[in-house]
Amino acid sequence: MTVTLADVAARAQVSPATVSRVLNGNYPVAASTRERVLRAVDELDYVLNGPASALAAATSDLVGILVNDIADPFFGIMASAIQSEIGGPGGRAGGERLAVVCNTGGSPERELTYLTLLQRQRAAAVVLTGGAVEDAPHQAAVAQKLRKLTEAGTRVVLCGRPPAEETGAIALTFDNRGGGRALTEHLIGLGHRRLGYIAGPEERTTTRHRLEGHRAALAAAGIEEEPGWTVYGRYDRRSGYEATLELLRRDPSLTAVVAANDSVALGACAALRESGLRIPEDVSVAGFDDLPFSIDAVPALTTVRLPLAEAGARAGRIAMGREEPPPGGIATVRGELMVRGSSGGPRD
Repeated sequence: MTVTLADVAARAQVSPATVSRVLNGNYPVAASTRERVLRAVDELDYVLNGPASALAAATSDLVGILVNDIADPFFGIMASAIQSEIGGPGGRAGGERLAVVCNTGGSPERELTYLTLLQRQRAAAVVLTGGAVEDAPHQAAVAQKLRKLTEAGTRVVLCGRPPAEETGAIALTFDNRGGGRALTEHLIGLGHRRLGYIAGPEERTTTRHRLEGHRAALAAAGIEEEPGWTVYGRYDRRSGYEATLELLRRDPSLTAVVAANDSVALGACAALRESGLRIPEDVSVAGFDDLPFSIDAVPALTTVRLPLAEAGARAGRIAMGREEPPPGGIATVRGELMVRGSSGGPRD
């Protein structure tokens, strides 16, 4: 037999209107009354009609989390931290949110599709993680979607993504330029002058910003980058492996390889070893992100630590309205240089 709103009201000894107010969270209710209603909901296993509630209210209990690849620890760590901040008080039926992780696979079309679906579902909040695609028509389309979401009452937070101006979205952006510069400055300080760079996909903001930081460090040290010192690829181990072999083919005299992220750096290490080169005695290697496996690599990776879990948790709290947005709606999250065994001075 289906449990109704009236059944819950009878069990809690309140009116159906009071039950509705508690479950929708759109009207102040005394704490003792709220407790009785939520206890009745749990005892009767009452299921709120989500679609009907969403139509009646400005938003639903749905929260969308957009990631490029949930199998990538970079996105998995952030998504987990965001979701940990989404549950309601005490995990009770009247306060919970349903987190839906939307895996775009890096596809701009799927990103827009998910934003459209979340808009139709009147999502309470949407958190977009990772870099954006640098394509003017796509950026315009995303901005339009974000504006429509925020205008409808959905909280939109960008985590590790550049700001989207005039959309109402809050941005927690990573200092990829600063991290990229610090990493290369460290290698230059060790004496390296011939540095290969394995970049991510050319169309991604994260790729451009990290590479700009790297090149700024080279320029400041008076090092002229040669054309063959940069190779673009995916943010994965295989790309790092293949790109490193290409870098060695182009310039066997390279003494350091800077990788777009830690997964790419692992592939670089494998390629160097198979080529008979020692790390860091012959070639130093550096990554980015400080993913969990970085310290367990042999040797442990020199990298830039991004506080992914902390940033994700903060994004979740802002999305739920439990933390005030940063002044101006934008905050820069800075990384920390982690110097480990994969980097050392070049041989004489």
